[in-house]
Amino acid sequence: MTLASWCTREPHYGSNMGSIQYGSGDEIHIDDRALAHLKVVIATKLRRNESFTLSWRHPDGDTAGRSTIWLHPSIPLRFTFDDVESPQLNVKWIEGLMHSASSSGGIHLVDEVIDSPES
Repeated sequence: MTLASWCTREPHYGSNMGSIQYGSGDEIHIDDRALAHLKVVIATKLRRNESFTLSWRHPDGDTAGRSTIWLHPSIPLRFTFDDVESPQLNVKWIEGLMHSASSSGGIHLVDEVIDSPES
């Protein structure tokens, strides 16, 4: 699943929507759970002084199209969450996002990997 599926006015996964404010640009609204995982990946890459892209399709109700931002350590970045509690993080999902972030296409929000109980 690309980031576009998680950038909507209504939450897909959980009941709360957070946002990313990058520089002086508009807020990008993302489901809180997905944003918590993205925050780990973005902070890790920026802490390593790595730059990369983050792309998304515009949500329903906005002008049609897509956007990409170039994330760089020198540009201010703010994560805002609706939920006051941090979710339990899924290490496999973070690993998938890190792999995406290291690709030439930049970050795409992949589906959360959930281990199913063995039968």
